Amino acid sequence: MSKNRRTFLQQIGVLGTAGLVTASNTAAANSADLANPVEETENTTRQVEGNEIIELTILQTTDVHCQVHPHDELFWENGKAVFRKTGGYAHLATYLSRERKANPHCFLIDTGDMFQGSELSVKTLGKAMVPILNALNYDLYLPGNWEVIYYKKAMQTLLGSLHAPKVCANMYHDLGEGRKGELIFPPYHIWQVNGIKIGFIGYTDPLVPIRQSPNYSKGIIYGQPEENLAYYIDVLRNQEQCAVVMIVAHLGLSQQIHLANQPACAGVDYILGGDTHERVRIPIKCKYAKVVEPGAFGSFVGKLKMRFKAGKLIEEEYTLDEVNASQFKADKKMVSLINQYEEPFSNQIHKIVGYSNIPLFRYFVVENPIDTMILNALHWKLPQVDIVLSNGFRFCPPRTTPDETGNIPITEGFIYDMLPVDSTVRTGSVTGKQILDWLEKELNNVFAKEASERFGGWVIKFKGMKVKFEAFAEKGKRVKEVMVGNSLLDAAKTYSICACERDGDPSDMLCRMRNVRNPQNTAFTLHGTMTEYLKNNSPVSPIPEKNAIILDAPETLLSQVTGVEYEFR
Repeated sequence: MSKNRRTFLQQIGVLGTAGLVTASNTAAANSADLANPVEETENTTRQVEGNEIIELTILQTTDVHCQVHPHDELFWENGKAVFRKTGGYAHLATYLSRERKANPHCFLIDTGDMFQGSELSVKTLGKAMVPILNALNYDLYLPGNWEVIYYKKAMQTLLGSLHAPKVCANMYHDLGEGRKGELIFPPYHIWQVNGIKIGFIGYTDPLVPIRQSPNYSKGIIYGQPEENLAYYIDVLRNQEQCAVVMIVAHLGLSQQIHLANQPACAGVDYILGGDTHERVRIPIKCKYAKVVEPGAFGSFVGKLKMRFKAGKLIEEEYTLDEVNASQFKADKKMVSLINQYEEPFSNQIHKIVGYSNIPLFRYFVVENPIDTMILNALHWKLPQVDIVLSNGFRFCPPRTTPDETGNIPITEGFIYDMLPVDSTVRTGSVTGKQILDWLEKELNNVFAKEASERFGGWVIKFKGMKVKFEAFAEKGKRVKEVMVGNSLLDAAKTYSICACERDGDPSDMLCRMRNVRNPQNTAFTLHGTMTEYLKNNSPVSPIPEKNAIILDAPETLLSQVTGVEYEFR
């Protein structure tokens, strides 16, 4: 374990006494077998006349990943990448102000990944995000898969320091030996306006202990949504008499579509989703509910307008609004607040450590420039290793704007955007058969025919190995050819590999590959390796090398979602 990582862990013990937030107890929640009494948000108790039409608006952000400033954003238009400046909490504040003035009956939610993804977040263990989020006046939160980044107690403290209610119906206290305790957060919340009730049930990704470092979620047991969803729908529909029932979810678009087609979802109007950064512009109509997901990094806000007459929903309209930085000028008070918390770390965050002469982004499912740069750095540091591996992360906004040098600056903060956890680099050795079996498993995680089997990440990244595969072939038969160096993969041969250490994984595991022989932690970390590589090699040109060759889809594939009318753009 690196020195930085040990310091990181030691800091967590003092989180509750940190000066930026006041801790509050979020642990008290009843079990899933009881209907929790929850606070209702009432704009007014005035009764609506029978013929009067009332309009309610739900605004949704998700997967902002602590990107407090406007950033370059990729759009796919006419078959090519186009970049515009979007996002930033100060610009979002202006957008929200306009929407609230246009309709006082607005309800703002965030469906997760609000405390992980930037150097500011890491340096303050997420605490700098709390006053910023509170200033935006959210009405409801759902914990995402990365809310556990600073471990369970810190998650409770951070979320508890937010002013708005939190919901999650599938995160339980672990009593040991697989026994579920009470829910960590209330399972649902009700918004009431003029006698109209909107119910929200929350579900986060139950695969967190597998997808991420297992120790992050230690002390938590995750349940499947189907275990109690029908029960809470019944409570909201029949006991609470809600006119509309929503699921706020951080499951990923594939999983959310799967859920919306399950009988347990009967009675749900919408799933307002998150996790996979997909940009749903037209709600996806499934058997029991409609599904949306509003992109990532604060670049978009999902806006659902609903009109009611005599307490009944008569009309709805959904749009995906772009938070264009030139259209929505920065709110001065929010700028001041962000600067206040960023200033102690500003010199580090904005320190230039290298340059790229091509745009850096992470949107293609198979290969992309950001991960190519990471692989190149690891291979440069450990040239003796046969195969270098890197996870299929989604987070990190693009960086495409040159400075006065004509090249694109790479800052220390951008390294944290790419790799928020400064993991230790670990080496080991595996057989060719292990590699082949692992590749099939990883490709199924991305392209499984059954949506319920898909993980939230993209294709694992590698260098030193070339793999030809069919994404939509039968399970276990996707890999068509593997070359290591200039030779075909030999199932009986042993190959050296390197990847990052994950907190809580068995010592013989690398990138979810088990039974790795001779696993050893090096003296290098990801951040140190990246910084050293950029210092010695800038400007870099991390053009994807076609180490992963998809045979039945374009190399510019932008989504793993299939079988529905949806296009990422």
